[in-house]
Formats: sequence, C-alpha cells, structure tokens
Amino acid sequence: MSLKFVQAEKQINDTILFPAFDLSVEPSEVVAICTSVNVREQLITILLGKKLLSNGSITYSLGDRLGFFFLDEGVHERLTVNESLKFYHQLYHSEELIERIIRLVQLDSKKNKKIKELTYSERKRAQLAYILIQNPNVYIMEEPDQNLDVESKRIFLGVLQELRNSQKIVLILTGQLESAVTVADKTYRLDDKGLHAIQIIEEDKEDELQNASEIEIVIENEEKIVQPIRFEKIPTKVNEKIVLFDPPEIDYIESTEGQTFLHIKGENFPCTFTLNDLEERLLPFGFFRCHRSYIVNLQKVREVITWTRNSYSLVLEDAEKSSVPLSKTKMAELKGMLGLK
Repeated sequence: MSLKFVQAEKQINDTILFPAFDLSVEPSEVVAICTSVNVREQLITILLGKKLLSNGSITYSLGDRLGFFFLDEGVHERLTVNESLKFYHQLYHSEELIERIIRLVQLDSKKNKKIKELTYSERKRAQLAYILIQNPNVYIMEEPDQNLDVESKRIFLGVLQELRNSQKIVLILTGQLESAVTVADKTYRLDDKGLHAIQIIEEDKEDELQNASEIEIVIENEEKIVQPIRFEKIPTKVNEKIVLFDPPEIDYIESTEGQTFLHIKGENFPCTFTLNDLEERLLPFGFFRCHRSYIVNLQKVREVITWTRNSYSLVLEDAEKSSVPLSKTKMAELKGMLGLK
C-alpha cells in the first residue's frame, strides 16, 4: 500500500507546470511537497479525479480511500461540533468513535458550541476532526497548519503522529517551506525544474556541519590519498531541524541586528554563518557583496535601478520582485565586473 507518482507531468497549453517526477509515499510516512499555489491546485484537482495528468500516473492500492483537508472548506456553521461530527459519521458510515476524535483534536470543552462561535484555529481543528472521522487510508492536506495558533499547531503535530502510528499515508501540499520541514518526515520542492528533495540533518550534528569545509575523504587506488573537499551546502535552522540549501537556491542574504538570514522564494531562514563567512563561501557561485548588510545572487538580478547619484538598488526576478540596496562603492565594482563604464 503506497501513494505513487510515476513520471507525473502536467502541461497547460505550451507551459509545463511541472515536469515528470517520481515519488512514493509509504504507510506511516508524512511527506510534504512545497510548491506554488497553481501547482498545488492542479495536484489537488488531479487527485480528486477532476483533471488528468498530461503524462504519467498517480496510483494507490485498490480499496484505499483518499481523504482531503482543504485550505478553504465550507462548514455547517449553525451546527455544533458534536452535531457536525454526527453528520459526517453517518455520511461516511464511520466506525470511529466520535468522543475519541473530539479528544484527539482537543475540542472536548467546545463540542456543544456552534461552529460559527469557534475561533479560526478551533474551526480548523473541527475540520481536522471531519477527515479523521472518515478514516481514509490516504490523507491529502492543503496548508493544514496555515495561521494556526501555537496550541493548535501542537495538536496538529500530535494528530500526525497518531496517523503515523495507524499506518496512514499523509501527503501535505504547502507553499511554506518552514511549515513543510516542521511537520513532515520528508520534504520536497516541486517547480518547473522538477521535484527536488530538501536535505535535513539532525540538530545534534550541527557542530559537525560547522566544520564541514574541513572534511577529508580517502580515495583508495594503489595507495591512500587524502584530499580535502569543500562543503557546498549552506545550513539554516528551522525549529529543531537543520535544513541544507544549495547556493543557487538562494536569492539574497541579509544581516540585521547581528543575525544573518537567507532569502529563498519569498521565505527567510536564519543562518549561523556571518556575512563575511558567506561572502567567502559563495563567491565561486556568483554571489556579490552589494552592501555591507547584503549579499546577492547575481544570477537572480533582473534590474539595476539608480535613484539618485548615490542611491542604487538591485531588483530580483523572484515572485516578489525583491529590491536589495546597492552601495555607491559597490556600484562601481559591479560595473567593472559587467564590463561597463
């Protein structure tokens, strides 16, 4: 029993929304795909059977049922939590105990309240209860923890562990990498270049990572040769996990109040390295120290804007059209690099 994407590809007119990719989600696994809104919506409609892939297939075991947790889902606002769950219990001929599900999402004290009287986070927990009462084999979740309060996020993580223990398959579709890394066992990014695994290491290996540039490997030929290799990944911390990024993924780097942040696809991630460290590490990858507080990936720069004789900025080609300051002295250096006078 597994949920499999086999050479799954979607093309709309002449535009490839996502190229062919393979992915298998096994029982007891929580897998997250971080992607754009357009791709997420297409995947959901395909999984619902409302649209088809351009090529490839999505398969799961005969008899498995898919349950969907949508970002925006209509609820019966005039019913109480208990009444709503009784409705879904009858609708899906569920064998689940309503009281157990209510305890699982910790709405015991709210079960006799009408849905419209609940907070946003409590309503999302009620929505989570609806899918739990269905008891599907495969859970498809769209932005399940978006805008939840701290308590509800903790409850959601507890529910995911319950699903793991019950041998369920969970696929989370989100636009937030931080959320994906926090809740999932495996995280991937899906874009027009394909499916890419996000590398994560355990936090207790952080000290080893700091010295990664000093790693040595042994090559066995006629004699042993020791050669140092440079570690090219850039580490960041997301909650209790260390996430590794390839340099080309980074749009720009900012230092503010003594903390360094990597900006990647509209999200920012704290990094333990200083700007000086990163400037040295990233120079071979086409990064440029454009300001005392900024390093930019020149491959991502679309425009150089002159505001005044001494004020410049770089506009990136990301979705937000991010603007990064460019100092006067660095403007002259950049012109030299570009062969401009």
